[in-house]
Amino acid sequence: MSHQHHSEAFRIVMEEAFGKGNVAVLDEVFAPDAQEHQFGMPPTVEGLKGSIMSLRAAFPDLTLTVEAVVTDGDMVWGRATARGTHLGPFMGMPPSGKKFAIQVFDMCRFENGRIVEHWGVPDRFALMAQLGALPRQGQATQQDRAVEPRLPELLAARARSS
Repeated sequence: MSHQHHSEAFRIVMEEAFGKGNVAVLDEVFAPDAQEHQFGMPPTVEGLKGSIMSLRAAFPDLTLTVEAVVTDGDMVWGRATARGTHLGPFMGMPPSGKKFAIQVFDMCRFENGRIVEHWGVPDRFALMAQLGALPRQGQATQQDRAVEPRLPELLAARARSS
């Protein structure tokens, strides 16, 4: 199959399945025995469908915009921006109403024109920070502030022991 075919199949997964909730399209682009490797997701296509629907329950307005795609032989790598609003329970957190925008990196391997393996790596740290579950970049925690005044002392002690 062509690089164009692989690239289009990748876009369908990202924009149609994840971005619009149309999980039926996965049957068109994934092999029946395809393996999902994303942490926390079941390893099957049916499991992936369920995970997408759970994600969309937490973020009903979820969209994914594919920003870049690279193909090489039977492999496709892509970067997308995921955006949405936290309107349903997610990872033990009640809905916050907060909006987010994160980067997502994915890789797919193809055989006979269909995806046989998928790896997804969303920036979960950025997501959790934007939802308020982690400090945002540049926000020092109380523990961080306790260490900061001692930093020169700690660096000096390290230099002496080297």
